[in-house]
Amino acid sequence: MSTLFTHRPSRILAAAVLLAAGAAALPAYAAQYWTSGSVLGSFFATSKHVGNKAFSLSDADATAIAAKLGAPSVAKDWHIYIADTDGKRDGYAIVLDRERGLHEDIDFAVQFDLGGAVQRVEIMEYREAYGDEIRSPRFRKQFAGKTAKDAITAGKDIDIVSGASISSRSIALGVKRDALVLDAALKSGAL
Repeated sequence: MSTLFTHRPSRILAAAVLLAAGAAALPAYAAQYWTSGSVLGSFFATSKHVGNKAFSLSDADATAIAAKLGAPSVAKDWHIYIADTDGKRDGYAIVLDRERGLHEDIDFAVQFDLGGAVQRVEIMEYREAYGDEIRSPRFRKQFAGKTAKDAITAGKDIDIVSGASISSRSIALGVKRDALVLDAALKSGAL
């Protein structure tokens, strides 16, 4: 009987340590608002077909986009979603793109019209403890109509959300990158 009591506290302590270590590895806060399927269904609710096409930026395009963003590099491989109805193209989307917020990644999706202008931006998953005000329609609507030729810069042509300045800048940077990637894909004839 005494053996049972001496092992029990050590097992409880070991379980508590494992639980605490596991919790420390998780983000402090995370909320998923959209899955890839649900955001595509919302973007292209009237389209009969939505597929995706793999697209790789050329070295020159990747370098040019990185320079325009002031970034050291950009990913070369992308998946661009294409919606159509009865052989007529309806638009494009880049889904599940990711930008770093203050501490955690922010997943987002951008819908484009046939000319490459932003139609909608949706925050798919937000992992920070605060700053999710970037999900507000007021913030997201600022991107509508923007193209690769526009600045799309938080603090200039995109208002920064108070209390979410880093997240605002991150999403603006990501939307600009997506617009540039789509523009490169359209100009290359890959789509």
